[in-house]
Amino acid sequence: MIIEAILLTIITASTPLVIAAMGELVTERSGVLNLGVEGMMIIGAVCAFATSQITGSPFIGVLAGILAGAAFSLLFAFLTLTLVANQVATGLALTLLGLGVSGMMGESFVGVPGVKLQPIAVPLLSDIPVIGKLLFHQDLVFYLSILLVVGVNWYLFRTRSGLKLRAIGDNHGSAHTLGIHVVRTRYLAVLFGGACAGLAGAQLSLVYTPQWVENMSAGRGWIALALVVFASWRPWRVLAGGYLFGAVTIGQLHAQAFGIGLPSQFLSALPYAATIVVLVIISHNRRTTLINTPASLGKPFVPDR
Repeated sequence: MIIEAILLTIITASTPLVIAAMGELVTERSGVLNLGVEGMMIIGAVCAFATSQITGSPFIGVLAGILAGAAFSLLFAFLTLTLVANQVATGLALTLLGLGVSGMMGESFVGVPGVKLQPIAVPLLSDIPVIGKLLFHQDLVFYLSILLVVGVNWYLFRTRSGLKLRAIGDNHGSAHTLGIHVVRTRYLAVLFGGACAGLAGAQLSLVYTPQWVENMSAGRGWIALALVVFASWRPWRVLAGGYLFGAVTIGQLHAQAFGIGLPSQFLSALPYAATIVVLVIISHNRRTTLINTPASLGKPFVPDR
């Protein structure tokens, strides 16, 4: 069925957006703005692909992607949380560094057939018409993305440590006065965000297009950043927004395949144009934005000051 095939591709295209945005959501909830999501994604993609080629196991490749993204985020955390460097400038530098390093690391893997992460069929449930294949015959990363949304939502709004993290994001000075370890919590949040970005990158090179192509993240890290704002820092809205943007991405590809009389360049730009339109619409509702935005987002914290 054509519709089923389109829905399957939408799910595959949306999964890395959801994962990367969930990691950034937790990072920003702690008050840290990491614009290096694109760089961490592409590093995760190349490390996952290279490791799966060397070991022959896509599962080890996924783990390598997660660790690579986390390690890259640790560099950002050290510069911004320990050395108190500007978060915006450091995040942008991290993206440029990731793009450059990944290109160098992946040069020998260009054109090499990838080791694809095969889908996992859930017994009985995968036999349900249409829904079974869409929801219960997917790869490991898809299932992890759903668990991630559920887990992050529970952690942020149902646990004591999640409350502390949100308190740090809203007012790091008051949180520090109350005895909450601001820097340590932010380090862990940044590492989590990097691990998620690395996992999203691994999905790109092992599931979405099982091969290595330079700059294959293609701006998805920036879309993930926009998704967090679009979702008003709410996990379930990230899930909905991720699939919305994924549908736009796949929609323009099918539109080109069907020969719709529009320039291919215009259709290719639709996902990014949609991102800009959504951000403009959201910016008009200042009250909602101010209520949901972590008040300490992007602000440096030094305990001695």
